[in-house]
Amino acid sequence: MSAVRPSGPFREGDRVQLTGPKGRMHTITLREDGELHTHQGVLRHRDLIGLPDGSVVENSSGHGYLVLRPLLRDFVMSMPRGAAIVYPKDAAQIVTQADVFPGAIVVEAGVGSGALSLSLLRAIGPEGRLLSFERRDDFAEVARANIETFLGERPANWDVIVGDLVDALPESVPAGTADRVVLDMLAPWECIDVVAETLTPGGVVLCYVATATQLSRVAEYIRGTGLFTEPEASETMVRGWHVEGLAVRPDHRMVAHTGFLITARRLAPGAVPPDVKRRASKKAGYGDEDVELWTPGAVGDREITDKNLRKRVREAQKAASGARIAADARTDRPASPDGDSDPSA
Repeated sequence: MSAVRPSGPFREGDRVQLTGPKGRMHTITLREDGELHTHQGVLRHRDLIGLPDGSVVENSSGHGYLVLRPLLRDFVMSMPRGAAIVYPKDAAQIVTQADVFPGAIVVEAGVGSGALSLSLLRAIGPEGRLLSFERRDDFAEVARANIETFLGERPANWDVIVGDLVDALPESVPAGTADRVVLDMLAPWECIDVVAETLTPGGVVLCYVATATQLSRVAEYIRGTGLFTEPEASETMVRGWHVEGLAVRPDHRMVAHTGFLITARRLAPGAVPPDVKRRASKKAGYGDEDVELWTPGAVGDREITDKNLRKRVREAQKAASGARIAADARTDRPASPDGDSDPSA
């Protein structure tokens, strides 16, 4: 992965974030003949091209806009989505709790819209390898375009594999070679056995789940295999603060529960961990009524329509086209054939 977040003067094809009156944000892809139309007036893209990061420009009505390249967290929150994203607060914890390190071999399932993939790619560096598994090809296409938009190219050390993890993982990663596995799916317990075969001794499996019932089942399954250390679970909440003079108080809104993280480490073959004293569970098994609690509708997942998803695929691909143009300009190389499409936001 040679691409990094670009710097220097803005170029055609760059993705930029505009903060206008009253703090309203707009994220656009710069093109020579492009214009941003709002009820506050018109801002021409060509007025931004050539300016440095952090510039302030005025639109046709004299309203000022602060112009910056988006940070990773900004990009993730504004990029086209096929599936729900892993929020930046959780992505940061995933990288830390799973101890994703430079040069690591990391498996991710599913890829969703590519939000977590960006954090994992940064953490493993150019010497690492990320394999992202996704059941749906349309979601995978959105993720590919989003990654290329932010990085300016598709990383050579990143593979997107469309298929079921249980079937595809043994064919893609030799047994005992993966350093980290991150599961962001509805029923991660269905994949724990194949994950155990793939992980190296001491490797980490991390599951990202939405509800307490999912958390309970995956924890009990991990314990039941006898192949992992005692699982540890947590959630992360972020509360912003208003700081203005002596008016210092918590913000009225906060990013509270988005999901639970549960981690465990692979034991060496044949190792038996010391007994962990726990209170006996009142309910050791799970029935059909419990499984109903883990369906997408019950956990609050919103089904995206095919029409809406096709629109988001087009938006992501258009942004990726603009990123290729900007990358070609930075390296003075001929534009790729895919870069001829309209890179407008």
